Amino acid sequence: MNLPYGINLLYQFADNVAFLLLAALGLMIILGVLDVINLAHGELIMLGAYITTLSYNEMHLPLPVCVLLSVIGLALFGLVLERTVIRRFYRDKLGALVATWGVSLILSQGVLILFGPSLVSVPLPQWTVGYGGYAFGGYRLMLFGVAVLVVWLAWWVFYRTRLGVWTRATMQNPEMAQALGISTRRIYMLTFAAGSALAGLTGALYAPTTTIVPLMGTTFVDVAFITVVVGGGTNPIVGALTSSAFLALISTPLSSVLGTFIGRIGLLIASLVIIRFLPRGFSGYLRDAGRRRMGRGLVS
Repeated sequence: MNLPYGINLLYQFADNVAFLLLAALGLMIILGVLDVINLAHGELIMLGAYITTLSYNEMHLPLPVCVLLSVIGLALFGLVLERTVIRRFYRDKLGALVATWGVSLILSQGVLILFGPSLVSVPLPQWTVGYGGYAFGGYRLMLFGVAVLVVWLAWWVFYRTRLGVWTRATMQNPEMAQALGISTRRIYMLTFAAGSALAGLTGALYAPTTTIVPLMGTTFVDVAFITVVVGGGTNPIVGALTSSAFLALISTPLSSVLGTFIGRIGLLIASLVIIRFLPRGFSGYLRDAGRRRMGRGLVS
């Protein structure tokens, strides 16, 4: 394999990692902290794309400002959604599935009625980097950088702030956390808002790369759920990183040689294998492995 083709594969790998990370991180954080599967995650991503597109086309704002508006708008929408719908189903997982599915239908059909079947897309920034006869999209490279930055910020919040300590305590034992004075309801509310904001960020960033239609969330949500299942909800940050890297490592060569459809089939097969041998995903396996090493150290 020559060097330019290897760099092209590396570029595709980075692009796939960014897509999987951004699509799944908000969903994984909500699952890990709230233990709620949000079936409306794709529609939240769609709302982020719509806010960005309408702000850019109708208000003629710069793209970075449109992205910021999308993040803020979805964070506020997540707060309202958690307080009015989600918090009623924390002890009812099946009810949460039905409720979020209903929310997804309302959002997709509501957007269709209000804005029609499609919008004029945001133009893709024409940044390119050439090497060895290949042209690499600069915007795609920026998306990878943003994905890495978002994961680092999530890690910093989880492990370097008091809010992160309270959140991890709520994840591990909500009853004990509440007994120690932590407002678990507030943690749940802020977590759902953060997950919604990440969905808005994803929709905003990928608005220039895709067709803006009410059902565009399905493009993201299928791979997002695969990434969440493979990563597991034990540790959202570790799960998102390990699963996105693993799945991108599977799909990149398959998509490059055999096409995108075969790449998606490879993702499904890989996820089935992982679920079979690691039912709690990569993050659950790594946590159990760490506990076993700690136990052996205490014994010795």
